[in-house]
Amino acid sequence: MKKLVFVSALFIVSCSPSSKLKVSEKQNRSVIEGKIFASAYQQYAAEYRALCYQAYNLATEKLDQSSAEKTNKPKAIMTDIDETILNNSPYEVHQLLQGKDYTSSSWKEWTARGEADTLPGALKFFQYAASKGVEVFYVSNRGEDEMEGTLKNLKKYNFPFTDREHILLVTNSSSKEPRKESIEKDHSILLLLGDNLNDFGSMFEKQLPDQRNKTADAFSKEFGNRFIVLPNPVYGDWEFSLYHYKYSLSPAQKDSVIRSVLKGY
Repeated sequence: MKKLVFVSALFIVSCSPSSKLKVSEKQNRSVIEGKIFASAYQQYAAEYRALCYQAYNLATEKLDQSSAEKTNKPKAIMTDIDETILNNSPYEVHQLLQGKDYTSSSWKEWTARGEADTLPGALKFFQYAASKGVEVFYVSNRGEDEMEGTLKNLKKYNFPFTDREHILLVTNSSSKEPRKESIEKDHSILLLLGDNLNDFGSMFEKQLPDQRNKTADAFSKEFGNRFIVLPNPVYGDWEFSLYHYKYSLSPAQKDSVIRSVLKGY
């Protein structure tokens, strides 16, 4: 997985941190070019499909174990949407081939289409969970104004519990902890699924890379048990943590940061 996390760095051709402002944006395309390569992996690598199947096979096994246990509340699963059950690589490719990264407006144009395909194994797993009497809550950091497109996309594939009660999008905070707590008031959450560690709890939020790694180590026993992680080599907090969560950095500045932290010999 370490190779996937740093795949964008394979194309480093950018300037050093001291000269990052002297080099043109055109000369600093390693982040964009790297994400193109990562998107190709997501779309065509059988290994990517295998990792998704592996995650959902494990989720099924853990669901069978935990659903047999008695609880005082109805049982539920909490899952992320993007790059956990829906594959948005066509959006990434559309942007990257124009030399652009994510923008809020272009992303909302994409989600309004409701055309994202499913990740391998996702639909089968959630339909199976529903057949076992387990509710599914989709907790995503899409905005509330993306609800219609999100419903359209999930209903297209007949995902269970695709209603406004079970789709919890961003309102006031991007942290998923308040939404998780609201679910836990009336339900027992058996599993959490996501591609970003923030999908599993606030303990991972706004941490720099070393601390994120330490926190992952501290919760190591949860992964593959209560926490099921899906692969995402294209974007996520692993990338933003490298930039110290400075979301306004230019591609040239991002390239310089990545180049400055990579380990070689």
